[in-house]
Amino acid sequence: MNKLQRCRAPVYEMLEQYRIVGNISYHVPGHKNGAAYDGVEGAGFLDEVMKYDVTEITGTDDLHHPEGVIKEAQELAADCFGAEESFFLVGGSTAGNLALILTACPEPGMILILQRNVHKSVIHGLMLAGVRAVFVEPLIDPLSGLAVAPAAEAVEAALAAYPEAAAVFVTMPNYYGMGSDLAPLARICHDSGVPLLVDEAHGAHYGQHPALPAGALACGADGVVQSTHKMLTAMTMGAMLHVQGQRLDRALLSQRLAMVQSSSPSYPMMASLDLARRLLHSRGSEAFTAGLAAVDVLRRGLAELLRYGLVQPAEPLHDGTPLHKAAYETQDPFKVVIYDATGVLGGFELQRRLEAKGCVPEMSDDRHVVLLFSLGSKAEDAARLLQALREIDSEVTSESPHTAGISESRNISTWNNLNVLQISAPVPFSLKPVSANEVESINLEHSVGRVAAEMVIPYPPGIPLLYPGEVITDQIQQRLTGLAYGGAKFQACADPVLQRIKVYNIQKGGEV
Repeated sequence: MNKLQRCRAPVYEMLEQYRIVGNISYHVPGHKNGAAYDGVEGAGFLDEVMKYDVTEITGTDDLHHPEGVIKEAQELAADCFGAEESFFLVGGSTAGNLALILTACPEPGMILILQRNVHKSVIHGLMLAGVRAVFVEPLIDPLSGLAVAPAAEAVEAALAAYPEAAAVFVTMPNYYGMGSDLAPLARICHDSGVPLLVDEAHGAHYGQHPALPAGALACGADGVVQSTHKMLTAMTMGAMLHVQGQRLDRALLSQRLAMVQSSSPSYPMMASLDLARRLLHSRGSEAFTAGLAAVDVLRRGLAELLRYGLVQPAEPLHDGTPLHKAAYETQDPFKVVIYDATGVLGGFELQRRLEAKGCVPEMSDDRHVVLLFSLGSKAEDAARLLQALREIDSEVTSESPHTAGISESRNISTWNNLNVLQISAPVPFSLKPVSANEVESINLEHSVGRVAAEMVIPYPPGIPLLYPGEVITDQIQQRLTGLAYGGAKFQACADPVLQRIKVYNIQKGGEV
């Protein structure tokens, strides 16, 4: 496409023209371009939005059968992000993840290989598709204790053990901006004849600037979901699904998207996707200049504040350690992950103190705080954040340890206590609800051979070690016992110290 085409925003331009023409609405939506609020208590800031809130009428096209402006906008998106075909999503990356799984696994009982630390939308996709999931454990960064993605060797071993698998599904980057090279995973998948599906919700900007990691499509992924609203400039819930190659049934994918998305999609949201793409197409890598400069201001300031540590890839080892042992190799520069290196302030407390000073982080865990910058960030944003961090440093230094909120967290993961690749047996997922008379609570020591009826998540790092429907092997039972004995806390299960565990009642079909 030429430069003139790339500077267009077909959906956005159509909405602007719609308002200028000023036709009278004899169709939905019922607010009639906001006129329903005339002369009464107004709609406030929504009044302007409603003037562009249209539906599928002549000239506005149809998301589920695009032939006009939406078709053109999606073709422009494919050109921008390096896909063969792109789809607008109005239900966030959730809709894309669901559609990918329902496409790759069109029949119940099919096997999907995926990492354990996936977004809940992926679990919902497994349930909807009736998938048998083979879980592969992610690598853990030893310095931060955070989980990233599976090693290429683990995925290769899983495909060898389950050659009938329909696809491999991974998440890259993680919420903290941590990632590694997806190209080896793509090669392994393609050598086995299966597609690589990637939840790249936090990487929509990848590949758009030399300072950013390569995107999943450039690494060879077949289906990629991106939250365009997270790291780019679309409105919340605006996302895209990109595909390339012949390993995914495009017609089936379109049908699955129609299943999981509204038949009345938001046109303002689609217009925001159009504008987010146009911003990249028209400005190129220059779009990220100010944001990267703001991050640089923050990093230089943090180097002078000894209290705060920074999560970043470790230097390469020179002791013969295989490269695949590195949990992650790339860090999104726009995700600045800090922690109190003195161990006094936990992540939650540090976030609370930042918010009290008008600086709102993206998220925190018991140790870390994630500070998210973007192409919309400015140097003054970084300067204000640094000032808040300096003030917190001064305040905490003057406090006694008891008032500072000492964190019991240590920079150690409870997860990687085994040195072998962990691949689960197939775990069945379905929409069938579990009734109380189908489960029972038993002592953990008596659980070997039983089928878990609850999710068990040791924390840190917060990765499910058991999913409902997974057989509790002797190895898993010993691992859980060791974690419980060592004082680990457990989430999602009824007993947070895991003396007891819920399993399916054998009489009710709990055996496998």
